[in-house]
Amino acid sequence: MTSSALQIALAHHSAWTGKDLDLAMSYLAEDVVCDAPAGRIEGIAAYREFLQPFAQGLLIRAELIAAFGDDTTALLMYDTETIPAKSAPAAECATVRDGKIVYNRFVFDRTPFDEFRRRSHG
Repeated sequence: MTSSALQIALAHHSAWTGKDLDLAMSYLAEDVVCDAPAGRIEGIAAYREFLQPFAQGLLIRAELIAAFGDDTTALLMYDTETIPAKSAPAAECATVRDGKIVYNRFVFDRTPFDEFRRRSHG
């Protein structure tokens, strides 16, 4: 049986990797906090602004490697194929409260994306 936090995290992951940001945002609390390599992101609007360029502009596909969770925490590891990198592994650790993700910690290597941004902007 899949834990409640894991169900929410998997649904969120499936939505954003499927490029449905409206659905993905429905799994987040309004005051969600996300810590990512770029820094802290606070609130659902900022989270969407952070995720949208990647999900809708750079992402080609995502493959879930592993997912674990309990009633409040879920950990997902996945590999993404993107325009800048054939393989861009990442992990997310989400905290869920009252059926919404209230905190998410993203871990990924920014190097291929920084290099892509530099090449794209001259």
